[in-house]
Amino acid sequence: MRTKIFGGLVCLVAVAFIGLPAFAADDDDSKPKLTIKKVMGQAFKGKDPLVKKVAGGGASAEEAKKLHEMLVALSKNESPRADEEGNKESWKKMTAALVKASKGVVDGDEGAGEALSKAANCAACHKAHKPK
Repeated sequence: MRTKIFGGLVCLVAVAFIGLPAFAADDDDSKPKLTIKKVMGQAFKGKDPLVKKVAGGGASAEEAKKLHEMLVALSKNESPRADEEGNKESWKKMTAALVKASKGVVDGDEGAGEALSKAANCAACHKAHKPK
């Protein structure tokens, strides 16, 4: 009886060691936590969008941090028009500017709100990246 229990435990431990790396791969930091659609809906749309509130200085520190996290997730997504020449580089440049500016707001850097307003140019980004 003891050998069966011991054998079962050994199998259980072996399965755990084999299966754990598969679960750890799901927590990959390079994968976006939010889709483009979710970020757009939560940060850029509405009567008083979060990005405008943060850029204007009317947001709490928690809201600024939340926006920064959303923009980091946005930057980890791929442009919907990534197959077009130069589009991947443009996406990286535009999203990097958003992330940098939002980080500046979180850190309390002077002029970061203005930089965020400038980087959050919806028309320029949509012209280059929104699917046709």
